[in-house]
Amino acid sequence: MKLFSTLLMGTLAVSTAAFARPASDFTLMDANGTPVSLSDFSDKIVVLEWTNRHCPFVRKFYDEGHMAKVKQNIAGDDLVWITINSSAEGKQGHVNMEEALKLFESDYTGSTAYLRDPDGKIGKLYGAQTTPHMFVIQSGEIVYEGAIDSIPSYRSSDIEKAENYVASAVKALRAGTSIATATSKPYGCGVKY
Repeated sequence: MKLFSTLLMGTLAVSTAAFARPASDFTLMDANGTPVSLSDFSDKIVVLEWTNRHCPFVRKFYDEGHMAKVKQNIAGDDLVWITINSSAEGKQGHVNMEEALKLFESDYTGSTAYLRDPDGKIGKLYGAQTTPHMFVIQSGEIVYEGAIDSIPSYRSSDIEKAENYVASAVKALRAGTSIATATSKPYGCGVKY
């Protein structure tokens, strides 16, 4: 029995490691005009959230403060939450620096930084497809990638019924356990590259 459980644990470790992939470093300007690099947070758990404030799937989480609650529930000294806007100039969701700062100070409470990616370089590097599209990174590796939760709708009434994959991944990392759902299909509005 001991040999079986040892083999099973080895299989679980391989399958978890098989998903994890390197998180490419990047540097973007935050809403205050300060450069922010992923490598600045190499000792933290990092959540990357792709956003477009006009997307109803994003508004589902922000209009009634649901995203702020998610951030509060998993907040800690070991966590960094980076919000990224990859909407191109002239496309829905694009913001200039002044608008980015206003959003960061009002809607995106709890985010460590709000970053603009108007040329879409970082969004494409990560393969961000939707808003929101979520990534959880630890020790330089993407350990979760996909939807924010398990119910792909734009109705805020579904939030309480859904499993929040990001919160579950962060809690598993803190507990030292495997992430039950390491990937999922992202849902929302297409990133406006």
